[in-house]
Amino acid sequence: MDKAAAKLEYKLSHRPMGVFQIRNVTNDKVFVDSSLNIPGKVNRHRFTLNAGSFKSVSLQKDWNEFGEASFEFETLEPVEPRSEPNYDYAADVQVLEDLWLERLQPYDDRGYNERKLTREERLAMIRANRKL
Repeated sequence: MDKAAAKLEYKLSHRPMGVFQIRNVTNDKVFVDSSLNIPGKVNRHRFTLNAGSFKSVSLQKDWNEFGEASFEFETLEPVEPRSEPNYDYAADVQVLEDLWLERLQPYDDRGYNERKLTREERLAMIRANRKL
């Protein structure tokens, strides 16, 4: 197979997508996230954690304290490819992430996620920013 054919095959191939977690095996706290390309997002998270610049300060602190060996990256729910062209996988993945966040409640002492603002809270923030 030549280089151009291999590149085309890669572009057309399905990448694992869905919801995954980073689990601290020492204290069982989790960080739930989702992606249309789980291996790519896991690599990005691992890189930023090792660089000391992860967005969750508490996860970064535990990563620094316990080390990479104390964390597991696990797929919680994969999204399988569909035959329909132009299917909106992003919407499916976002709904699944919201369901897993609701199920696991990975906040405060149970995990590393920050609670998402409700629609009303977001609108209130927008109104407050417009008054400034």
